[in-house]
Parts: sequence; C-alpha cells; structure tokens
Amino acid sequence: MDIQRTVLWVVFSMSLLLLWDNWMRHTGQPSMFFPTPTQEAKPAANADGTPASRADIPQAATPVNPAATAAAVPAGPAQAQSETVTITTDVIKAEINTIGGELKHLELLKHHVTDKPSENVVLFDASANRTYLGQTGLIGGPFPNHKSPFVAKPGPRALDGAKQIQLVMESEQNGVKLTKTYTFERGNYIIDIKHDVTNATGEPIAPSLYTQLVRDGNKLPGESMFYSTFTGPAVFTEQEKYQKVDFETIEKGKIDHVTKSDSGWIAMVQHYFVSAFLPPANTPREVFTKKIDANLYAVGSILPMGTIAPGATASMAVKLFSGPQESTQMEKFAESFDLVKDYGWLTIIAKPVFWLMDQIHKVIGNWGWTIIVLTIMIKLAFFPLSAASYRSMAKMKQVTPKMTTIRERHKGDPQKMNQAMMELYKTEKINPLGGCLPIVVQIPVFIALYWVLLASVEMRNAPWLGWIQDLASPDPWYILPVVMAVSMFIQTKLNPTPPDPIQAKIMMFMPIAFSVMFFFFPSGLVLYWVVNNILSIAQQWVITKKIEAGKPA
Repeated sequence: MDIQRTVLWVVFSMSLLLLWDNWMRHTGQPSMFFPTPTQEAKPAANADGTPASRADIPQAATPVNPAATAAAVPAGPAQAQSETVTITTDVIKAEINTIGGELKHLELLKHHVTDKPSENVVLFDASANRTYLGQTGLIGGPFPNHKSPFVAKPGPRALDGAKQIQLVMESEQNGVKLTKTYTFERGNYIIDIKHDVTNATGEPIAPSLYTQLVRDGNKLPGESMFYSTFTGPAVFTEQEKYQKVDFETIEKGKIDHVTKSDSGWIAMVQHYFVSAFLPPANTPREVFTKKIDANLYAVGSILPMGTIAPGATASMAVKLFSGPQESTQMEKFAESFDLVKDYGWLTIIAKPVFWLMDQIHKVIGNWGWTIIVLTIMIKLAFFPLSAASYRSMAKMKQVTPKMTTIRERHKGDPQKMNQAMMELYKTEKINPLGGCLPIVVQIPVFIALYWVLLASVEMRNAPWLGWIQDLASPDPWYILPVVMAVSMFIQTKLNPTPPDPIQAKIMMFMPIAFSVMFFFFPSGLVLYWVVNNILSIAQQWVITKKIEAGKPA
C-alpha cells in the first residue's frame, strides 16, 4: 500500500509541476523541460499586406544538380503589378498572386474558426498578422520564379457543377517560359500543380524546380496552456521516415533531417491541419529547411528537371495538400502522410484505437457517443486487471486499522514497522503491489487514447448533445469537469484511507487539483474520463461490498 501511495504522490507532484511549466510557457517564461519557443514577432508587411521580405531558395549544401546551386532567386521587375486570382471549389477558396504564381490565401470552407462559426479556417495567408505561403519556381539561371510576373489565362474561376477546374499562368524570362497549371477537384484538398518549361533560347538549359512552404514562427491563436501540440516543418523520406523540425532548430541553423532523397514529401504542420508538397515518385530531390527572415522559415525541395534542348519542353507535376488532418483525405495523398497526426510516442497503440473509433462512428454517426462506446469497450477489455486492482484495494481497506496500529506501535523504529507490515501482508494474503500493477499496465492505452482525442480533427466542431457542440473545445458550462471532480472524490472515498493524515489530505485534494486542469481540456477528453470513472466506481463498489460481506469478488 505504501508503494501505491508513493506512485499516487509522484503522479500528483508531476501533474502540478507540468501544470506550472505549462503556465510558464503560456505567459512567455522559459520552460523547465522544453526548448524556448521562437519569439512571436509579427512579420513586417508592406502597405498591401504582403510580406516585406520573401523566401529565397538557399544555396544547396550538397546539390543534386549544378543548377540547384543558385544563391538567390532574382527579384521580379519593380514595375510589375500584382493581381489576385480567386478559385472556389466546394471545400476550399484559394487566392493566387500573379506575381510568382504564389498561393497566398487558402480558406477551408467546411471548417470554421472555433467560437466564430461565420469565419472559415485560413491556412495560407499573407497579412500583417500571419505569413504562410506556397511557392514554386525555377532556379539554375535567370528563369521565372516566385517573384516573376505571370499572366493568368482566361477561364472559369468557380467549380459550379464541374468535377474540376484549372488555372493556367505563364511567365517568360530571357527566352525561358514557365507555364503553371493549377488543377482543383471537387471534394478534394489536393491541388495538382504542373510545371511546363519551354526553352526558346539558342542554348540548352538545365533548370531545377523548387517547391517550398513559408511560414512565420508564431504560435496558433487560442492555443491551450494545458497541452502543447507541434507546429512547424516536417520531412518524410524512405531513409529516415517521419522527421519533425521545430522552428528553434532552424533558427540555430542546425540540419538534423535528410537532405537528399528520391522519395517522400515536405510539410508544414499545425494542430488539426497541414500543408504538404509531394514531388513525383523516384525523383531525386534535395530537401532543405531554412530561416529566410526574422521569424520567417521555409521547408522545401529542389528537383532537377534535366537538360532541355533549344525549342524543347520539359514537364514536372507536384501535388499540394492543404487541409484538415482527416485520415480519409490524407490516405489519398501520400504514403505515411497520416503520421502528421501527432499521436506522440504511443502511435503504435493510438492508430489502432482511432481505427476502432472510426468503425464505431460509421455505425453510430456521433463522435460523443463514439467516445462513450469506446470507453466501455476498453473498460471491458481491462475488466480482469481492474478487478484484481480493486480486490487488492478492498482488502487493504479492511486491514487499514491494523496498519494504523502497527505504525503507532513502531513509529520510532522503521525497520520493525516494515517487518510487521510484511507479516501482516503475508497473514492477510495481500499483495502490496496488487493495486498498482494492473493500473500501470493500462496507462499506455489511456495515454494513447488521450492523444487520439487531442489530435483528431474529426472531433473539432463535432457536437455530442445539448450544451456540448464542440468536442475539441472546453465544456462551456463546466458541467463535465464538475462531474469529473465528483467522480474522483467518490473514488477517493472508496479507496483505503492513508494512515498518515498528510497523505489523507493530499488524496482528498487531488480531485480538486485535477478538475482545475479539466476545466480547460477539450470536452471530448473530459467525457472519456467521466465515463471511465463512473464505470470504475461501479466496478469498485461491487467488488468492495462483496469482499466486506465475505463473498468471492
């Protein structure tokens, strides 16, 4: 029993420590455990709202092709005027600038800002408060790039009743013409971008195509102080699989990811949403991350297009995904793309848990009831382990008076007290670890489920019933956290009372401390814990009553 109390004391202490650390990070103070976040300086902006300094493709450390060694992309003509072309489908609204053919604004029409249902979630943006851009262009010579003026060809700008819509843009510089063709499809967050390079010069050229995502290092608005999710670049290759790169690492100029590959994708990840470029398979590419301005970072790839003879045309198409981290959508895009759903270090358990949730949801059609059904199923799966734990605690509760007497009798001699305790355990046939080990076995599953509920965009703006209209947001009326605190208090009463008065007070205080955190947790997480606690109380009460009555539990 002493071991169990020690475990509970450690859990309680760590919870308070992590709570304090999250508060320090939330208020801008340095963290005790995590790297200091990148400063939240706003990117400078011109009068038209576009960033004052754009990303330049860096010189490659180990170039795939000599054409990829250009130090910077030359700026476009100063007199060029920009025009914004707006493309609207049933799921996105995209704005593309004729300067560079740059994707500078993208709204998700099916996803709304929390607490602002009239506003859509915006990923790509070029404003005074946010810089998030999708850029492609050519390097290896004075070729069209993301600063060059393009001409948008006439055509439809809304999907209407069609299955797809295309935007064609052209730019010519020094006899080299780059034609970008954006293809948008109904119900799809994947944008196909085809690049046709025509050589109208008298000499062969060897351009390389670059694709890059540019973003400021600011935190997401409304980010919770009680839990942290990853925001920043990510790289996937066959060599090293999935690698996250935080902004601070880029700030320090460190390269700790694969830089050369012939497979994979690059992405910019944030909670619930992601943007990513996918080059053609089996195409050599160089992968880079770089700081390009104050509080402005880029992740991208450089793809050699080979030698293009005079009068010839070479093509290369890439795919751009920009949307929610929905498993069904991400499976269409690329291999292992669902890894951007950050399930933490227990992904091997979390993915099957989410798959099970998805199957339940297909039948029930409501994510709140799905969480409840899943909780019941997990509780049934661990029923024997939980029963063993509660039997041990019930027996410990019966012998608590004897334990108190032993403590009083030998309080001046710890060695004799421990010997007497072990004799008592042996006489009463009690395993002091019996209440702890079954719980420890279940902890990885509970943590994995926590991350599933936290990372799944499917919970965002998903209603349950009545006052819960968004399982990813805190309970607006705080009903679930209060029920949670009450359930924890009841569980404390069912457990053996610690002989030490200080430990007893701490155990009584724990429901209050945890309920404070749950006031700010997503209601879906609190719903899981409430249901789990209610089932645990019922199971523990039945077992305790049977043991007290001398019946087999």
